[in-house]
Amino acid sequence: MKDKNLLLIFTRNPELGKCKTRLAATIGDTAALDIYKFLLQHTVGITKNLTVDKEVHYSVKVRENDFWNPEIYDKKQQVGDDLGQRMEHAFATGFANGYQNIIIIGSDMYDLSQKDIENAFLALESHEYVIGPAEDGGYYLFGMKSLNSQVFKNKTWGTDTVLQDTLKNIKDNNLKLLEERNDVDYYEDIKDIAVFQKFIS
Repeated sequence: MKDKNLLLIFTRNPELGKCKTRLAATIGDTAALDIYKFLLQHTVGITKNLTVDKEVHYSVKVRENDFWNPEIYDKKQQVGDDLGQRMEHAFATGFANGYQNIIIIGSDMYDLSQKDIENAFLALESHEYVIGPAEDGGYYLFGMKSLNSQVFKNKTWGTDTVLQDTLKNIKDNNLKLLEERNDVDYYEDIKDIAVFQKFIS
């Protein structure tokens, strides 16, 4: 019996010079890659024990031997030209496969716990949408009960308008907003957090 809940994890392949580029501008490519790998391991840690089905969607190509255990995570390739198309395809496929509640997260949120994701799935029991707003104007978590393609169109991804533009698409549809959290994009996001000091000192 398949679970009705699906967690989509979007990840970039951890390659030198190709991930966390805004962070790398300050601390260098090697340290940025080390931090990204650390964040990937954190994401594994907060998702592996969730009692939902889990898919990891790779930006470039699926890797067989990496952080993501294929017995726990179904590995897929992202499909589409921009982030919106890629997310829409993942959600559409999930709903077509019979899932009722689908949530997407990235793989670089240190400020996220297993409990947060469990609470987000609980929110979908009584709401149509759940969103975790990020401090930079985007979101770190997005979930819904049926496909609304509009939320993935006409967005300037990676900018501070994404959350507001998404909320306009949802309007007053039964929405649960989670606590605002900080994702890791810039040096300022990590410079005062103890766990990151070993990478930047």
